[in-house]
Amino acid sequence: MKTQSLMISTLSLLLIHLLAACGSDTAPSESQEVTDTPEPICTEIQDVECVDNMVLDLSLQNSVATTSVTTRRESENWVTFVDATAGGFGNSSSNPWIYIRFTESGAEKVEINDNQALESMDWHLAAHRFKLRLNSGSGGPSCVSAAVLLESEYDNISEVPANLTFYKDNFYTADCTLIQDSYGLGSPQVYMSNWWTYEGCVATTSVPFIIQLDNGQVIKLKVEEYYQEGQANCNATNATGTGGGNFKLRWRHL
Repeated sequence: MKTQSLMISTLSLLLIHLLAACGSDTAPSESQEVTDTPEPICTEIQDVECVDNMVLDLSLQNSVATTSVTTRRESENWVTFVDATAGGFGNSSSNPWIYIRFTESGAEKVEINDNQALESMDWHLAAHRFKLRLNSGSGGPSCVSAAVLLESEYDNISEVPANLTFYKDNFYTADCTLIQDSYGLGSPQVYMSNWWTYEGCVATTSVPFIIQLDNGQVIKLKVEEYYQEGQANCNATNATGTGGGNFKLRWRHL
């Protein structure tokens, strides 16, 4: 009986150790946890070419935009309102751009002036009337890049398409001549120009963009409105709306 009891106790003890060992294999320590944090694309500012020309061509100012960026949550998307009115029609040449940063808790305004923005990685996108400028290439000293998906619908994009090529802003030639938009409005031909068309008013196309941020995160984005009032009418009949420069952006992380 003693031998039998001893065998049972030994087997029980062995079973306890086996269960404990199995538990330790299936419960990773903190050092074993896998995160989805991407690697940064760049961590240091890049040289911006044609700065002297840019100051004049883009009417850069030493003042900070007094207008706002506000964001609200709508289901799985963020909806961000950007006041890029820049003093209103006819006054934009003497008013600064407004600078935006995309975060896990929404988009926010970056309180810097135009000249500071040329030496800052704090912002991702800048807006000035109908112009949207990336913080990269000709546009700024960071590495924010974008791709336009002309044949896609925003709601159908759930991941970054395979083999997608991202582009930086590039609106200057090698000799610093400004590459102007195709509508002859005198504005730079920024990469994110496909969000609008102009046939008497600024109509939104709802074309989606994939934007790769400097920190490696990726978002999808589309411009839903440019006018404070009358965007749908502009899109349908080419009648000018009111309150131009009031962007409504829909976006989310991928």
